[in-house]
Amino acid sequence: MTLYNVDLYIYDLSQGLAKTLGSLIFRKPVAGVWHTGVVVYGTEYFFGTQGIQFIQPGGTILGHTYRIHNMGKTEVPKELFEEYLRDLADDKFRYDKYHLLDHNCNTFSNEICLFLLNKHIPDYITNLPQEFKQSPLGNFIKPLLDEI
Repeated sequence: MTLYNVDLYIYDLSQGLAKTLGSLIFRKPVAGVWHTGVVVYGTEYFFGTQGIQFIQPGGTILGHTYRIHNMGKTEVPKELFEEYLRDLADDKFRYDKYHLLDHNCNTFSNEICLFLLNKHIPDYITNLPQEFKQSPLGNFIKPLLDEI
């Protein structure tokens, strides 16, 4: 039985700005605005406006990772994982289903980690969009984002 390491690559979309403005927006300290990708089988997988994508680990245009969180090891063979990804790309994670707050890279990373490990990604990542939507700024911006 072969085991494959699964890492969650975490990027700060705000490039540090959330640390400064987070308290104003969220009414509590916020370390970042998170983009995530899952690294397994030597490849980083993520979801965005172009659908499911894969790259060399750390190769996004977002620069360096904020943190690499080891999620564990999986027994799922790469071939089965790739078949699963094709199914997701044809339905649940098509490019036209992307939404910045409601169905994004973190939703995808969580789905992938559930499939590979039966484990969720950290709550501070998955809860942030809901916290933003409940903020005054989020209430104002959400209708605009829904139009995109």
